[in-house]
Amino acid sequence: MTALAYEAPEAAMPGPDLDEALWQAWKTMELPEGFRAEIVEGFIEVSPTGRVSHSQITNRLRRAMDKYLGEDEYAAHQDTNVVHHRKVWIPDVLIAPEDIGEVETDDGVAVKASAVQLVVEVVSPGYDSVQRDRVRKRRAYARAGIPVYVLIDDHDGHGTVTVLSSPSPAEAVYAAETRVPYGTEVAIPEGPAKGFVIGEEITGPPRKG
Repeated sequence: MTALAYEAPEAAMPGPDLDEALWQAWKTMELPEGFRAEIVEGFIEVSPTGRVSHSQITNRLRRAMDKYLGEDEYAAHQDTNVVHHRKVWIPDVLIAPEDIGEVETDDGVAVKASAVQLVVEVVSPGYDSVQRDRVRKRRAYARAGIPVYVLIDDHDGHGTVTVLSSPSPAEAVYAAETRVPYGTEVAIPEGPAKGFVIGEEITGPPRKG
């Protein structure tokens, strides 16, 4: 389900040479329709786009966030590359300036992570996908200093929503965490979407089984 390439040395973060090699390889990749590539902690990770249920959640969330933000200078975006020090991610939803062109990289392939106020990942099935969103991207987003990371996880019990905030880039951790089951509302604690509530209208009811 996920292809990995260019593995970093064990127990060591990528150095400048590896970062540049991965960056150049990523920029020249040509993927079949329905796949996307990200650079996460020393790997190029290729994964398929989400299932219908995944798309339903992300679309509901983006529309609701845009309505909540109103005419604010910020907006919710989808299918947008985010870059930080030659690392590339494609969050399912992100909040950044409405005029996203003002915060794009010099080559226009992505927006700068420093301009992103919130990212959301909707977890896809499969061990690699789960570990990427729950573990590797959690560290990566904290390392980039992105203020809020929301994880919507169909595969955690009957479904959970985790809201992470107060990143510590040096330790690659979020100091604050709120985790609730589907069916319980949770609010964004800070930033342009402060007070926005994620509940069943976004996630759907608790999963059976």
